[in-house]
Amino acid sequence: MGRFRHRSLAAVLAVFVAAPACRPASSVGSPSPMTPADNVRRIGSGEGSRPPIGIQLYSFREMAKTDPVGMLRLVRSMGITQVETAGMYGMTAEHFADALRSAGLRATSMHADYNDLKNHPDVVIANARALGATYVGLAWYPHTGAFTESDARKAIADFNQFGRTLKNAGITFFYHDHGYEPVPYGNGTLLDLIIRETDPSLVTFEMDALWTWLPGVDPVALIKKYPGRFRLMHIKDMKPGIARGSLAAGLPAEQQAAIGEGQINWPAVIEAAQKDGVEYYYLEDETPDPMVNVPKSIAYLEQIKF
Repeated sequence: MGRFRHRSLAAVLAVFVAAPACRPASSVGSPSPMTPADNVRRIGSGEGSRPPIGIQLYSFREMAKTDPVGMLRLVRSMGITQVETAGMYGMTAEHFADALRSAGLRATSMHADYNDLKNHPDVVIANARALGATYVGLAWYPHTGAFTESDARKAIADFNQFGRTLKNAGITFFYHDHGYEPVPYGNGTLLDLIIRETDPSLVTFEMDALWTWLPGVDPVALIKKYPGRFRLMHIKDMKPGIARGSLAAGLPAEQQAAIGEGQINWPAVIEAAQKDGVEYYYLEDETPDPMVNVPKSIAYLEQIKF
């Protein structure tokens, strides 16, 4: 994932406060501009519907290793209130839920492990309920080598099963695309096959914009092709000049970009997602320096027009 430059909380806040576009008008002149009482950071400028900017907590993976509670306070200090979890840093679900609440955060979505979804759905459900997450999803389907039609059909069966089990518990299951699925198949790809053959009443999707873009799929076209199937989105991008067409399901951290400095047409993507009813948007930063790039990305997202 690349080298992570560790910075103190004070240093990070200094960078964030220095970015004028990041600060709501109500905070100008305030002696403490980054307090939990600040307005929520939202995507887009002007009037009308402006969805809150959420964060996938994996963005601050290194800080979380040594100070997960401080990491949560950092996230809230950036004007974020909605998060998606990626593990609980050795805490019980109840302890982690308390830490989220104390920081002023709400876990609206939770990633889970395939084996837990397959073999211990009761634990997954209990954890989701403790955190208050209404969406539970999978970000990687186990397979060896290139993703095949056989893998896709196994995934379809599993996803329908996971979706039914979670729906019975009042939770929505989603699959997060990861870039290895757009293998050519028929008139489309194996990603198309998965979307078409999973039950829409049981299975939703989280579009990772980077892992959609990198293999050569247009995020806007995909949203329009499957209306109502994408309910969540990861906001992530790659640097200009990086070639598309890879099914490697990954990209070196050094090749990833702060939002607004990459290749994806974010106003068009957000507009399509908003029109289709995407509910939650999570910034996920896998660059080498998220402590600097997350504030830059938030600043960009706040000022786009769509």
